Amino acid sequence: MDREELKKLQSKRLRNVVYRVYNNVPYYRKLFDERGIEPGDIKGVDDLHKLPFTTKDALRENYPYGLFAAPLSEINRTHASSGTTGKPTVVGYTKHDLEVWGELIARMATQAGVTKDDVVQVSYGYGLFTGGLGFHYGLEKIGAAIIPASVGNTSRQIMLMEDLGATVLACTPSYALYMAEVLEESEYSRQNLNIRLGLFGAEPWTENMREQLKAKLDITPSDNYGLSEIIGPGVSGECPSFKGLHIAEDHFIPEIIDPETGENLEPGEEGELVFTTITKEGLPVIRYRTKDISTLWDEPCECGRTSARMNKVTGRTDDMIIIRGVNVFPSQIESVLMGVKGIAPHYQIIVDKKGHLDDLSVVVELEEELYAGGLDIKAMENKIRKKLNSVLTIDVKVKLVEPKTIERTEGKAKRVIDKRTLNV
Repeated sequence: MDREELKKLQSKRLRNVVYRVYNNVPYYRKLFDERGIEPGDIKGVDDLHKLPFTTKDALRENYPYGLFAAPLSEINRTHASSGTTGKPTVVGYTKHDLEVWGELIARMATQAGVTKDDVVQVSYGYGLFTGGLGFHYGLEKIGAAIIPASVGNTSRQIMLMEDLGATVLACTPSYALYMAEVLEESEYSRQNLNIRLGLFGAEPWTENMREQLKAKLDITPSDNYGLSEIIGPGVSGECPSFKGLHIAEDHFIPEIIDPETGENLEPGEEGELVFTTITKEGLPVIRYRTKDISTLWDEPCECGRTSARMNKVTGRTDDMIIIRGVNVFPSQIESVLMGVKGIAPHYQIIVDKKGHLDDLSVVVELEEELYAGGLDIKAMENKIRKKLNSVLTIDVKVKLVEPKTIERTEGKAKRVIDKRTLNV
């Protein structure tokens, strides 16, 4: 679909969703009325900027069903994202929403290379988390065979991978790296696995981590993006060109804004991702601020798709660490660490206060071979420290530790420990 045709479709669907939330969601009706906005004022995509933003606070304040635009009798399923400040964020899906979601996962997985002949091991969590069931039903639409492994019991996961002939692995990238580690110590051999492709998402990961996944699992790692408030996984995903993640623009209108001012940025400028859902019935959201940092551009991809693409998420506005006035993103630190030979992809960033000054340190594991080889650890720490200083422009303490020292996780990796907030 060319861009002009897509814009017409988006505009029609945007008008419909604006009427839907105004008539069915008291929160949006109040918000619109306060700003003097009537549904008829929104003619199309060019009027999107007139609409107010939605934040996660709105979902918390209207917990559990206050933002639903359909009665509970029409809600076929609810999911929830884990809440770090109390109540979770509850999302609801009508029958239509579930059909759309399955189609979007199928679309994303197909463009990554999944076919009906694949056996997919889904090692995302099932239950309230959107990852497991989201992938499950979408992959079934392709006709692939599903192994609903969920997370945990990693040794058994590897056994299933070999015995059931899994060809695709779907999980978080950090869990895939942990699987690779367990595989090395197990009775099983990578040579006996049929795995060829990884569908990795649910947390930001760098190109350097992609290389680690290639090297350790001998697979093609493909990134995908989504969030519960928008629909779950399936919002965007990579094609084999690996030049950005294609956004399902016929269902979501993307924007990039300056996180400080809220002003729209031009294509190619980095800022905060904002999405408006234009086909959701159960929980449509208007200009939802994701807090994810990325870049958009709308030139056609060499794969032939004309949908807008987003860069891999480099971090979150709320993950940003401010150290002595300098903005630091975990992805910057990871990029440096993964570029150092002999460094394992397991690390933690620790923020503390020394007197009145912020203090930043990084604890990172060495690869087994390097640790056992009589390395001059102090020299290596200084080398990494200098590299980090050149990127971040602040001093960072570096501590190299032996393999398997840092706690592993089966879900999203806990990279940052901010002791400043713990000490408040």
